[in-house]
Amino acid sequence: MYDFRPNTVIGFHGCDLEVRNKLVNNPNNVEISRKPFDWLGHGMYFWENNYVRAQEWAENKHRQGGIKRPSVLGAIIQLDYCCDFLDAKFIRLFRAYYEIMEQNYANAGQELPKNMDAADDPHQDKLIRKLDCATLEFMHATILEERDADIAKKGFSNQKVFDTVRGVFIEGGPVYKGAGIFEKSHIQVCVRNMNCVKGFFIPREEVEFP
Repeated sequence: MYDFRPNTVIGFHGCDLEVRNKLVNNPNNVEISRKPFDWLGHGMYFWENNYVRAQEWAENKHRQGGIKRPSVLGAIIQLDYCCDFLDAKFIRLFRAYYEIMEQNYANAGQELPKNMDAADDPHQDKLIRKLDCATLEFMHATILEERDADIAKKGFSNQKVFDTVRGVFIEGGPVYKGAGIFEKSHIQVCVRNMNCVKGFFIPREEVEFP
């Protein structure tokens, strides 16, 4: 009864300026990420209420040669049915699907993917999250299969397919020695159902309020 998130959030997506302008002018032409190491599975990614991190991400991509003109796209998002990892229910659900997937791999004599550190990350934050991505995609695929099987058999299903995934990440070093706050901590939102994005916008610069 409390699984749906009716509230809207503001998300920021770091990208090339050309990509930002295309999405603002043609918001239905969306390309989602399907990388095997996506932290929250496949979808379109946003930093929740965190313009600075989106900008920093785009600028870092520019330094690596992946973006010509770093920019930030804003989005108004309704989370709807959200696999929210700030909610204990969904953390436990995720673990249950991992245990099923782990057994499937063992039965097939295959090795599970692993979360790994990036070579240039001094904080060892496991930035390459192949295991988490594989588990999430296994969970989504299994839920979808169960829903479709129910519909074929009974004409309806109580299984719900997730619209979004949301997670909090403690990342980077402590802001000072002994601190419990870390430099890059943030909340990410991965949108799987693009109907949850109510619109894109070009973020405004803050002006002085008299």
